[in-house]
Amino acid sequence: MQSVNYYSTNLKANEATFKEALLKGLAPDKGLYMPQMIPQISKELMDSFSEMPYYEIAYHVANHFLRGQIPDEELRKITKDAYNFEVPLENVMNRCYVMRLDHGPTASFKDFAARMMGRLMNYYLKLDKRKLLILTATSGDTGSAIANAFYGLDNIEVVVLYPEKEVTNRQRKQMTTLGKNVKVISLDGKFDDCQALVKQAFSDEELDYLNLSSANSINIGRLIPQIVYYFYAFAKLRNQEKDEQIVFSIPSGNFGNMMGSMLAKRMGLPIKRLIIATNSNDEFPVLMQKEEYHKIEPSKDCISSAMNVGHPSNLARLIALYGGVMNEKGNISKHPDFEQMRRDIFAISISDEQTKETIKEVYEAYNVILEPHGAVGWAGLTKFLHNHPQAPNLLCVSLETAHPAKFPEHINEILSLDPELPPSLRGIEDKKEFITSLDNNYDSFKAFLKKNYK
Repeated sequence: MQSVNYYSTNLKANEATFKEALLKGLAPDKGLYMPQMIPQISKELMDSFSEMPYYEIAYHVANHFLRGQIPDEELRKITKDAYNFEVPLENVMNRCYVMRLDHGPTASFKDFAARMMGRLMNYYLKLDKRKLLILTATSGDTGSAIANAFYGLDNIEVVVLYPEKEVTNRQRKQMTTLGKNVKVISLDGKFDDCQALVKQAFSDEELDYLNLSSANSINIGRLIPQIVYYFYAFAKLRNQEKDEQIVFSIPSGNFGNMMGSMLAKRMGLPIKRLIIATNSNDEFPVLMQKEEYHKIEPSKDCISSAMNVGHPSNLARLIALYGGVMNEKGNISKHPDFEQMRRDIFAISISDEQTKETIKEVYEAYNVILEPHGAVGWAGLTKFLHNHPQAPNLLCVSLETAHPAKFPEHINEILSLDPELPPSLRGIEDKKEFITSLDNNYDSFKAFLKKNYK
């Protein structure tokens, strides 16, 4: 199998190996790394996934991208160590399921990418005897997942920026109570502001000495692990007596999760349709309808806070996948194949009111608790099924991306109950927090980095 290299979506940087793309994060021309060829998974191997545990499927999927770039035995160790928790597929109605990606150490789907990426980075850094400073912006769960996945690693320091007023108390405390090699910055702004500061630091030549990298979904090392759970869901739920297709509904913010599903589809997973459900930050559904892209600045505050993104970074990757070119500012210089995109994708925006109604209706009808992000995904699936009444027997999976206990205020307000705390959240309320507050400007952030990291 041919080794996969990576090109930049801005098309002005040299191709990189996986190791180079992983450790750099962002391409030198400010573009995002994409595989220059997408490897195919054979039907025979895909069929065999039905008998495998999650970590074995992860090994096979990742190995299609990493063969020749990391020894097989090392990759096996990494996937087995990273995925030591359950991935429940909960039947709700007919052949419609919720995939609960909230059983990892920080009760968020971000654990799937962060744990594997952290172990891959640490492997390469130990080989090279070098250190790395990870900068990451978070709208909720990324920060805690990255902080926990990289916590205590000798070769890696972590700086997390979050919008002060847009994460829940429990989301915040999962990252601010760690200390050691993890520093957390509170910004009086939006997620897009945090992300902009991180991107500016990457392109600042005066900070080259810091060996900066990213753990946001702009890093290709985050995307490859996110391909796996789409193959897993299909393998465990498919009708083995016949060939069939699957529909996924994906609550989407920065579009990393969406790109994982899209790469899975290009690798051969028989996905009939992808439902991309956003909250009121509807720049993508509008793009799909009008073929014009307009960022939402500032992004709108919604109860599905991790999806409050007015300009998804990974949109540039999606545009590239369909033959277009979009730069880091959202300017499209070459249009993608919108007709094919619409055939593959059902894009919809879900309001806060609809989100709350969905949480209430699903609990009352099926005794299933969804948190706000998962509710956006389920509402998108419901809309899709309503618009496609000819497909009642389709295999459908909606992603639940965080544990309901991370959003106790919303769940209590809507359902008048407190969701049971998972082990990862117990006792967190009493821990000491370590937070630095900064003004929302690049000079303050740059001064912080220069003072704290030599």
